[in-house]
Amino acid sequence: MQSIMFIYLALINVVGFYVMGVDKKRAKKKQWRVKENTLWTIALVGGAIGLTVGMYVFRHKTKHTIFKLGLPFLSLVLIALFIMNVS
Repeated sequence: MQSIMFIYLALINVVGFYVMGVDKKRAKKKQWRVKENTLWTIALVGGAIGLTVGMYVFRHKTKHTIFKLGLPFLSLVLIALFIMNVS
């Protein structure tokens, strides 16, 4: 069960990282954007770490306090929950 959870978390974080990159690319081209609700949904289902890393790698959403503080905080919460479940 732990390996399935680890694989899921790895995949959802790759998705989060990718979506943040796609949104940045679309923002530069003034195209249709990924909704903030979609980003938060990905974060809440386990992709907060990928989104946080993507936020800094792509320099995207870093001026939005809710993302700058919320995503790292949610990442820490998810890490803590994962560690508690693995132990």
